[in-house]
Order: sequence, then C-alpha cells, then structure tokens
Amino acid sequence: MSKWQFTKGLHDLGNGCWAYLQPDGSWGWSNAGIIADGEASLLVDTLFDLKYTKEMLDAMRASIPASEKIGILVNTHADGDHTFGNQLVEGARIIATEGTVADFARFDPAVLDQIMKDPAKYGRAGDFMAECFRPFEFSDIVLTPPTETFKDRMTIKVGDKTVELIEVGPSHSLGDALIHVPDDKVIYTGDILFSEGTPIAWYGPIARWIDVCNLVLEMDVETIVAGHGPISTKQDVRRMRDYLMDITEKARPFYEQGIDFLDAAYKIDLGEYRDWNDAERVIVTLRTLYDDFEGAAERPVHPPIPFFEHMKDMREHLGKPPVHCDFCGHEH
Repeated sequence: MSKWQFTKGLHDLGNGCWAYLQPDGSWGWSNAGIIADGEASLLVDTLFDLKYTKEMLDAMRASIPASEKIGILVNTHADGDHTFGNQLVEGARIIATEGTVADFARFDPAVLDQIMKDPAKYGRAGDFMAECFRPFEFSDIVLTPPTETFKDRMTIKVGDKTVELIEVGPSHSLGDALIHVPDDKVIYTGDILFSEGTPIAWYGPIARWIDVCNLVLEMDVETIVAGHGPISTKQDVRRMRDYLMDITEKARPFYEQGIDFLDAAYKIDLGEYRDWNDAERVIVTLRTLYDDFEGAAERPVHPPIPFFEHMKDMREHLGKPPVHCDFCGHEH
C-alpha cells in the first residue's frame, strides 16, 4: 500500500518538494508540483483552467512562503491541462523544450471554449469532448507559451537545490520533459507517466516512450509525481511501460494483415487493461503505433478532434460510464 493518499491538494514530499494532485486523474485532472529552497521556487506545470490553477497557487502560498513569488515555471509538455494556467504565474521565467514550444499553438483554449458552448456543432466528437472537459472553463484563458527553451538537459539552481530538466520527447507528446531533483530522489514526469489510468500516445514513437520509462527505472529516484494519478513508485512506471509494450505486440499482427487501426482496436484482446480508467484511449495509441510501423520519412499529423468520436464509441463498447459522471459529487 502506498504511503501517499490520493487526495486533492498539496502533498509534502519532504525536503522542499511538493506534489499537487487532482483525483481521479481522468480527462483533465492533471497533477503539478513545486520545488522550493529559501526564497526560491520552481513550479512544475499549471492546470487546465484559471479556477483550478488559482486554487492550487492559493494552497501553495498558504503553506510555502517561497511560492508567493514563483521565479521559474517549467512546462513538462504543451497539453492544455498542464499549461492553460500559465498566465497566472506572472513574472516567472517559463521554460520548456523546443518541442513543447513548437507544439504549443496546437492547443487552443478558444476552440475548446467553442466546443463546450456548442458541442452539437462538432457531432459525436463534440459530445465526448464536452463530457471529458465539463469540469473546466476555458473562456478567459490567454495562451501563455514558454519564454525560454532547452535541448537535451538543463541544470537549474533553486536556492541551493539542484534541479535537472531532461528532454525525453517526442514520446507522449512532441516535447516531453522530466524534472529531476537528484538529492531528494524525486522526479516529476508530466504525462510520461499515467498512474492508475490508461496512457494516451498523441505523438510517439511509442518505442521511445518505452525507452523513457526504462530511463526512469534506471534512475536513483524513489518518489515519482505522475502527470495524472496518485504519487507513484517505479512499480507504477513498470506497469504502464508493460501496457505500452503489450499493446505494441498485439497491434503489429493486425497492421501486418492490413487491418485498419480502428478495426484493430475492437479486435485486440485488452485483457486486464479493459478495466483501466479511460481504456478508450487505446484508439489514439493504436493510430500512433500504426504510424510507427509505417515509418514514413515525415511523420503524419492527425487532428485530435475526430479521435474523440472514435473514443466515445469505444468507451460505450467497453460499457464504461460517462466520463466524470460523479463530478457533481466531487470536492473539486
């Protein structure tokens, strides 16, 4: 049993490292974190909208004096549930990989706001996006991209504490990064790790994502803050890595037989993964795997919105309840 409770809010990891968790880790409920030493602080990611980001910053400021004026914000990748609150961290250096900056404009809060206000205009895809993102408000978000980039690795001092930024994309997304605090054996993974939920491979290659999982397993870390889900250990990384390996192995024969990725999604035996939270995400991961298998000189870019219709169909096929069906009862 984990020594950490999966409860909403700030969790003290010790030695100036904190995680901020949002159960249940499903669509939009992402995690963040803060590293502090003396008067210096580094924030790892913001949240999906201004309300929840403000709640998080208020909680940090109530408990961590150094968070009153955050000096550095690192975005682990460009997805909106890790970046849409950036505008509230005024005056901070915002750092990310070059891939994250290149990917940033793909996530437009104005489009999400339109979908939430008129989902029928987007058909079944709009219906499912409205279902996935109904806890969130996108109308006042000003897209606020990173102001600095790095390649490969970057070392930052937060007070006297050493923090390592490690570029590991493209894998889950175009520009993934790990934030490692070596002296404290803590790592913030962003969406390299979905703990107790199904990962989604928007970009790939998935073989690289598997390699990144192995990199984390080889590191001298004990406490892992996932992009979604509870505070984790290496066992959680192994479990998600094995999912990616298993789906890859099961998908290849369908690809070699010329079976469309959508048909393959319904033919693959998901086994225990069928019961994982948000198992419908296998649709996107299979499309990415097919791109991996094809190995085109230029990797295709697929618009994300149509996938939500396919995932809605798969979720219904799997007999899952609506996303956030108990949202009104959550203390979010």
